[in-house]
Formats: sequence, structure tokens, C-alpha cells
Amino acid sequence: MATKVLIPDSIDLDLPDDDRWQFITTKTDEPIPEEHLDAEVYVQWMQPQNLVEDAAKRLTDVKLVQTFMAGVDAVKKAGFSDDVILTNGVHLHDATVSEHTIALTLYLLRRLDESVRQQEKKNWSRELGEGQPLHPEDRVTTLIGANVLVWGFGQISQHLAPILKALGANVTGVASTAGERAGFPVIATEDVHDHLADTDVLISVLPANDSTKDLLNADVFAALPKRAVVVNVGRGHALNEDDLLRALESGEIVGAAIDVTKQMPLPAESPLWGAPNLLITPHAAGGRPVGAEDRLLANLEALDGNGDFVGKR
Repeated sequence: MATKVLIPDSIDLDLPDDDRWQFITTKTDEPIPEEHLDAEVYVQWMQPQNLVEDAAKRLTDVKLVQTFMAGVDAVKKAGFSDDVILTNGVHLHDATVSEHTIALTLYLLRRLDESVRQQEKKNWSRELGEGQPLHPEDRVTTLIGANVLVWGFGQISQHLAPILKALGANVTGVASTAGERAGFPVIATEDVHDHLADTDVLISVLPANDSTKDLLNADVFAALPKRAVVVNVGRGHALNEDDLLRALESGEIVGAAIDVTKQMPLPAESPLWGAPNLLITPHAAGGRPVGAEDRLLANLEALDGNGDFVGKR
């Protein structure tokens, strides 16, 4: 009998016809229908957490859970049995998150928001173009020669770092332990404050766990030079939003861009919407797992005994 694989309609996968597997499309925002509770494989992508938890309770025959998220936080919290194999989407978001991070960073450095405002006024602003210094004293306007600190130097950051370097940046990573990763120097988290004063761009790709809560806080913003910008594409859990708001309002840092917030969607009443020099994107950095089909098929093969699981956690 073919292995039944449940795939939410939140993702469109190009999968082969194979007698070993029966691919069933389910509604992302609805509980799994009774007739499909015998599924052995459950794909998690964009389902509400309560429905993932519902799946964990009702899928009594499930053997493999494939999430396309970089981590397995959501499926771990859902309460699947300990004998269920959990596999993640590590590497599937490296390129898209890196691309978005570059876009956010250049938006801040190249003052694109100010250009848009001047365009709306039909004003050819000489303050923004023609004869500008490469490195003005009061702000950073280019990645050329900029000191970029990437906090959370995992797989995404190791994809991002060479791009930043190619654009002229001096890149240093921050991780739990010091050393060298992917050819870049990495400092330990406990030493990060020794480097903040020389940082032009602080990029957070931090995960959400007990040790990262509010790591980006008032102490960090105060230690940065006023010319610095902050970009968060990791988890909103790591950013103290009140402290960021105060730092922007006081001019303690030049600007910031965030793709994630503690509560998502960000409530309309949040003061972050009106924060000066803050760009907010709606968790848009990832959301397009590149190579999802290959990841799922590799792990289905592994479930059949052909090879090892990819992204097993």
C-alpha cells in the first residue's frame, strides 16, 4: 500500500508519480479530514499552530513530519510522539533570507526612503545625490568598508556573509562559541559588547530560545555608534521592541529594518508602525523554500530505507 503523504495547500510542489507514495492536498487552515488520519507523513508549512497540535493528536500512524521551516520549533511544541521523525527545512531559506537582508540593509544605507519622499515632492534632491562623500562622519551610506556584525552565525548567515563581503563589507559573526566559520571570524556572544562600538551594521539572524530573548536591547543600542543601523531577519523574540523604539526616537541609532516582530501580524495599535526611520516588512524574508520538493523526496526515500534523513532533529 502506498504511503499517504499530507501536503497543505499553502505550498505548490512538483512531485513525481510514484506508486510508493500517495500525495494528498489538505486545507492549510482546516483540520485534517477523518479519511486521511491514517497518513504516515505530515508536511508542516504555514498551518496555524493549533492545527499542527491537532494533527499531532489525531495522526496516530504518522512516522515522519517534514517541516519546511528552518527549525522544528512548531512541530516540537505540537506534541508529536517521541518516535516520530522530525525533519526541517535547513538551507531551503538561505538564499531568499540573504537576498531580503541585503535589500533591507541597502534600503537603510542608501537612504531609499528619503529618495521616495523627495520623489513624491517632485524634488531632485542634491542632498541625496551628486558629489556625496563615500564615508560621511554622521552615517553609513555604503557597504564598502562597512563593519557588519552578523549575530546568529548559522547556515543562513554563512550564505549571507560572502554576499556582504562581495559588496565590500568587513563581516564578523557572533555565535555561542568563538572561532572561524565558512572562512569568517566569529566572536562569542559574551564578547559582543566589545565589538559594538565599531559596528556600522548589526544584523540579527538569531533563533528563538531562552538564551536569545531580548538580546537586542537598550544596552546593545547604546553601545552602537549613532551612525549604525540594525536589521532583524531572525526572530522577533530576540528584539526588545520598546528599546528599539526609544533608540530610534532618541536618534541613538540612525535606522532599523525588521522582518519579524514578537506578535505577528503586528497589531495596528503597535507604536512601531510610527517609529522614525524604521522599515517593517511582514515576515517576507523567507516564505519561499527553495528545493522543498527535493527535501521531501529525500526524506521519503529515507523512510523507505533508502539513504539518510536530511534535516533530522
